[in-house]
Amino acid sequence: MKTIIIKKNLIVVCTIFILIVASFVGAASLYKYVSTVPQNGFTIVIDAGHGGRDGGVVGTITGTTEAQINLAIAKQLEKILHERGYKVVMTRKNSNGLYSPTSDNKKLADLKARIKIIENAKPDLVISIHQNAFPRSHERGAQVFYSLSGKQDIARTVQNHLNTQLPLCDRVAKAGDYYIINRTHYSSILVECGFLTTPEEEKLLVTSQYQQKVAFAIFGGVDSVLNIQNA
Repeated sequence: MKTIIIKKNLIVVCTIFILIVASFVGAASLYKYVSTVPQNGFTIVIDAGHGGRDGGVVGTITGTTEAQINLAIAKQLEKILHERGYKVVMTRKNSNGLYSPTSDNKKLADLKARIKIIENAKPDLVISIHQNAFPRSHERGAQVFYSLSGKQDIARTVQNHLNTQLPLCDRVAKAGDYYIINRTHYSSILVECGFLTTPEEEKLLVTSQYQQKVAFAIFGGVDSVLNIQNA
């Protein structure tokens, strides 16, 4: 009986050892894959708008905040860019805002912190992710804005990709008076990914599948322009 128990214990120990070794091998393989992705030399800053106390627009059906959707799309875009060899810097990686609890003007402090991250990164492009709102619930579609003094080529190309790949989208890229894209020295666009005040579009924007679709469309436009510039 004692011999049987010892054998069973040995089997359990061996099984655990094999699982541990397998996990290390899997992790090593994943690291090898990630580390061998060729870098293309471009740095992109992704700015997930809002966060912390500032939730932004709130969905009329689900109550989902703009800040949540912005971060979800930003993370999808970060993953896609990483896999294609881009260096990515995120201004916001979680649900927190970028301000100190003691800041008198938390909104302004948050925006200035984002600008500081952008300036330190010295990126080839800044992509600020937001969601739109309108008093009446008939407006829909993603729209790209570029800085008042910025180049329009990336914005227009990203807009074309959004119009082609998203079902509710048929808009035109425009110059926009937004703090993030107009207070940095680097090329930047702001993407309003859809209208949370339009129920039909809100139902799409809260799903991970549609968020990924938006991210792929943004990536497609950005990548096509930067690849041409790098040719």
